[in-house]
Amino acid sequence: MILSPFEWTIAKRYMLPGKGERFIALVAGISLVAVMLGVAALVIVMSVMNGFRAELFDKIVGLNGHAIIQAYGGRLDNWQGVLKDVQGTPGVVRASPLIEQPLLASFNGRVEAILVRGNTDTDIGRLKDKVKSGNLADLRPDSSNVAIGTQLAQNLGAQVGDMITVINPQGRATPFGTVPRQISYRVAAIFEIGVYDYDNAFVVMPMRDAQTLLLTGDTVGMIEVTTTDPDHVERILAPIQRKLAGRAVVTDWKTINASLFEALAVERVAMFVVLSIIVLVAVFNILSSLIMLVRAKTRDIAILRTMGATRRSLLKVFVTTGFCIGALGTVAGVIVGFIFLYFRQPIVHAVEIVTGQNLWDPSIRFLTELPSQPDSVEVAVICVMSLVFSFLATLYPAYKAASTDPVQVLRYE
Repeated sequence: MILSPFEWTIAKRYMLPGKGERFIALVAGISLVAVMLGVAALVIVMSVMNGFRAELFDKIVGLNGHAIIQAYGGRLDNWQGVLKDVQGTPGVVRASPLIEQPLLASFNGRVEAILVRGNTDTDIGRLKDKVKSGNLADLRPDSSNVAIGTQLAQNLGAQVGDMITVINPQGRATPFGTVPRQISYRVAAIFEIGVYDYDNAFVVMPMRDAQTLLLTGDTVGMIEVTTTDPDHVERILAPIQRKLAGRAVVTDWKTINASLFEALAVERVAMFVVLSIIVLVAVFNILSSLIMLVRAKTRDIAILRTMGATRRSLLKVFVTTGFCIGALGTVAGVIVGFIFLYFRQPIVHAVEIVTGQNLWDPSIRFLTELPSQPDSVEVAVICVMSLVFSFLATLYPAYKAASTDPVQVLRYE
């Protein structure tokens, strides 16, 4: 829709009402601000939801792989052969043995539930970017060194160099009953993965040390698998699932974290719908301001019609006036949304200081910081949706303006 210089001049005049029309200007300004806030809210919420899912996926899947092959009974015999078969499966990028067992740890009278992870040297090396203090190179087999999460270190009051005691209730049988195994380990490193549940429980040690602690001999509990396509991990590992039927079960990341990611997906859709309604309500302000403008400009419209202005010209003028308000509000909303996302963590801290409430408790939110991952396609969809709503809101007032009969308006002038 191309405007002539005459039509554009009239549209600009109506976008900036005169002194006697300040109320119309106020309503138009409120409409612009409402659209801006609605679009900003959509951009912020959808980006945070995307960031939350991406961060959870990266941290959970990055640590546990895309799937886990776990033996019935908790011990995978002949795991070397199974590992070789898995590594030879098309689509598998990496496969490594893993031992994982919930136990207890104590230090200076404090006792905490922990999750002992026995990893290979390669898997332990993947934590090097997460280390806050200490050195992962000290985690050598038979060194009695471990790495623990930051939250667990805080709960125990332990630091690098301290000796913690790991308690295994399944100890050795004696004439006096089963005696739990208590083995002391030196804290060689403290790491922070960024997921509260992991940082609060994980104790990482070399594979051989975990086998000694758990008295499992040369067996492992599971094999961790990473594939080329996490979204199709079931199809990639289907041959392994059939081959290990009756011996082990293959559990992918979708099954392990099904409730969490399904809840995020439902919440994401619900938030988009609710905030879209907010944008729709904001667009109704544009409709009301244009109706008021048409009522106030009825005499002017009649005069323009008698001077030769066509119905099509008046339609284009009022559509342009309302659409520009929606477009300006949309652009401002995107800018405000990205500014908020850039300063999101300081804003959260500021609100916490003002309200005295912990808005981002990692024990509830899983992640230690508010994440964000804007999606250019989603931002584009939000902008198009807002512009379409704005355009539709202009049609009725523009039609009423174009259908004004100059004879009826000016007959008594």
